[in-house]
Amino acid sequence: MAIQANSRTFWEDQWLDIIGRSRSEQPPKAETPGASAMDRWDNMAKDFAQRTSGEKASARRDAALKQLVDKGIVTPETRVLDIGAGPGSWALPISRICAHVTALEPSGGMIDIMSERIEQEKVNNITIVQKTWQETNLAEQGWEKAFDLVFASMTPGIDGPDAVMKLMTASCHDCYMSAFSGPGMNQQFTPLWETFFDRPMPQRHMDIIYPFNLVYAMGFRPDITFSWWDKEINWDRDHTIRHITRFFQPHMEITQEAEQIISDYVDTRCVNGEYVPAAPVCRGVMTWSVHEDRRTTQGWPDGI
Repeated sequence: MAIQANSRTFWEDQWLDIIGRSRSEQPPKAETPGASAMDRWDNMAKDFAQRTSGEKASARRDAALKQLVDKGIVTPETRVLDIGAGPGSWALPISRICAHVTALEPSGGMIDIMSERIEQEKVNNITIVQKTWQETNLAEQGWEKAFDLVFASMTPGIDGPDAVMKLMTASCHDCYMSAFSGPGMNQQFTPLWETFFDRPMPQRHMDIIYPFNLVYAMGFRPDITFSWWDKEINWDRDHTIRHITRFFQPHMEITQEAEQIISDYVDTRCVNGEYVPAAPVCRGVMTWSVHEDRRTTQGWPDGI
């Protein structure tokens, strides 16, 4: 009998099961203007760009890119696909050390900021494609095995097994993926969730453990590292209130009473006007090669 930890289908089923349970535990979607996922990303683009361009975020990015260079994953000849490129927080610095970056981003608000940054920095080796990862057809785009590195940093585009398989199909060499490990940032707002909906907050379905185990069970051996963000989250009061409001907006009408509850909660977590997380937040980063010579397939009955 196959060992479950070595079974690709086992980990696919585990991930799909938690996705299904998480969605079933969500309250009904609110029918309010601006509540769609893309509206929220458009509206938060400016805040997100500011948050990801701070000194601590930039230092963390520089350290990560140095590791990719030291490992030989990024070279001057590397062609990169950045899934969920946002305002270009990764695409621009990567473009300085590689041959070309294809920045896949569905949000017009994010693309506006990225385009402005590209123009300001006079970058000429980034191509922007406005699509979600889910609606991207690799064959039509000519993207099957087209990139030396497929890069996905904390993106909702990688939302299940199919998205990870697609990521690997686009790569001819290396893959990079990061996601929260354990409770994510929005899990900090569990007390508010219970206040508004009188039910436990649904379990997160995008934990790094699921893609890691899936890729491992396929015979690949990802390198994985973890970092704690308890000292790196420096949101001011108003930024935090806007973030929480956007988080709840798809599920409820944000009334004046709800605004006051959110404001009061943030005030209890602020010191000198800066939000202090209720608990440390951990991020996992994994890199792996899709080369067959870097893969163990013997003894994996349901590997591909």
